[in-house]
This record gives sequence, C-alpha cells and structure tokens, in this order.
Amino acid sequence: MPAVEPRVELLAHTPEPLSLIYAAFRQCYHAGFVADMWPRLLDGEISRERQAEFVASVLASGHASPAEHVSFTFALSGVSRALTHQLVRHRIASYSQQSQRYVDASAMDYVMPPAIARLPGARERFQRFMEEVGAVYRDIRNMLEEEGAGAGAKEDARFVLPQAAASSIVVTMNCRALFNFFEHRCCTRAQWEIRTVANSMLEHCRAVLPELFRHAGAKCERLGYCPEGPKFTCGRYPLSGKQRA
Repeated sequence: MPAVEPRVELLAHTPEPLSLIYAAFRQCYHAGFVADMWPRLLDGEISRERQAEFVASVLASGHASPAEHVSFTFALSGVSRALTHQLVRHRIASYSQQSQRYVDASAMDYVMPPAIARLPGARERFQRFMEEVGAVYRDIRNMLEEEGAGAGAKEDARFVLPQAAASSIVVTMNCRALFNFFEHRCCTRAQWEIRTVANSMLEHCRAVLPELFRHAGAKCERLGYCPEGPKFTCGRYPLSGKQRA
C-alpha cells in the first residue's frame, strides 16, 4: 500500500486543432463554405501564423464557442478520490473512472498530502491508518465472500475506503471547457493536488496548441490582474483599481 504521485498522460486530441478552430471561426463570418477552404489550411497555403492571429483576435472579442470543436483526452493516475470529486464538478466533460465496485482494493495505493509527509509524526500516523484501512477492507470483504456475497463483497467493503484512496480516470474536455478548468484549478487558491494535475494538463495542451493555450491558466493570466481580492490574492498580479479603492 504505497503512497503514489499523480501521473498525467495525454492520450489523444482532435487532429489539426488550430486549423479546425480557424475553419469554425471563419464559417461564422465567411459567405462561402469552409470545406472548400480546408485543403488550403492543411497544405499551408493559409499559414499557421495567419490562422493563429485570426483565432486570437476573435477569441479576444469574447466569441469562444468554435473552440469547442477541439477536444483533449487525458489519462490520470495516482490521484485521490478527493481530487476526482472536485474534477467531476466540471460538467462539460466526459469521464471514465476506475470503479471501486469491481477493482479489488486490498493493496490500495493512496495519496499523502505534502503537509502531512513533511511531519514525521503525522506521516507515520497517516501510514498506519492507511494500513489499518486496508486490513479492515480485506476482513470485511472476506466475511462477505464467506456469506456468499460474491462480487458484491467488494461493492460493500469499499465503504471503508478513504478519500486518500488512489484512483485512475480518463477525462475528455473541449478547449473552451479546458480554459474554464485552468482558470479555476491553476489558481493558487485551488487545492494543491488538483492544481498540480491542472498545471500538467496545461503543459500538454500548450505543447499541442500553443497558439490557444499560451496565455491559459489562472484567471489572472487572462485578465492581467488578480480578481480574488485583497484577502485571497497571492500577490503575483496586482489587484484591479476597484479592489484597491
């Protein structure tokens, strides 16, 4: 039952993402049919720089819906149930999570918060509790199996598992949903674990589509000031004039 670290892998993304967003934007303002333009986008006749400039200018106006045509799919592992409970609150997304009903948790991995890991006494107590949880899970599962519960034994034994229990999940979000996700979860006010995962997801997005995600991140990255107010600001960006007044 070891403590684990989060792992974030990009499984797939929409092919030709910049060109697709450009084409979707152009269809909104173009009298013709963008399918006739598509080969020119793919062969470079309309340069990537020109596409990026057009997309950036329209996004800056607040028109963001064409970005929904491009999606990214990530596989996350070594993340806690506490994290996935937060993650699934982002509702414009698709999720497929490892099920505690069907996956045996006898040798449960777990996530240990860094603040606990830094304190020897707290770390030792946390580890002992995780070991006890594993033992209780195994005892209850065995008792239920002896009573004929079959596969349902894991389903009921899982009720003793903590939020620290590690999980794996596949998540797909479109670009617009990712912008919103990063604004909330890359902020220093976000919980440390989901902030770590969000920053890793953002790195993957920037590698694939830097033209869109170069300035993605916490809200302050887009606004140029901190919207959290004097009580919660981390000081990275100045407060707005209204907040300072």
